Order: sequence, then C-alpha cells, then structure tokens
Amino acid sequence: MEKDWKQVFLSGELYQAEIAKDLLENNGINAVIMNQKDSSYTSFGNIEVFVNEKDEAKALELLKELKH
Repeated sequence: MEKDWKQVFLSGELYQAEIAKDLLENNGINAVIMNQKDSSYTSFGNIEVFVNEKDEAKALELLKELKH
C-alpha cells in the first residue's frame, strides 16, 4: 500500500470491511479494502480498510460505532 494510506479498520470478516468501506464512501471518503486472508486457510489473516492519510481522523471518527 502506498505510504500516504492509513489503515482505519481491521476485521476477520469481509462483510464488516464492506460495511466500513460503504460508510466511509457515503461520507465522501475514498476507501480501499485489502484482503489479507489466506486463500487455503480462511481462518488466518485479516481484511483491512485503508483511507488517504488526510481523511484518517474523519474516518476513525465515523468508524467508532462499528468497532463496538
């Protein structure tokens, strides 16, 4: 991932990362999902959501409720 992108969400489930990405994009923040799950052993690895560093603070604020 490029150096100006920051991870703002981490999950073991793709659907949770998709919800986070949709929430961010609906609020004008460009987000990218990076799937780090092992293709053979899907219980290993995580799915991460990244945003541009200029949007990091706003993204973290929006995603607070999803992490509970």
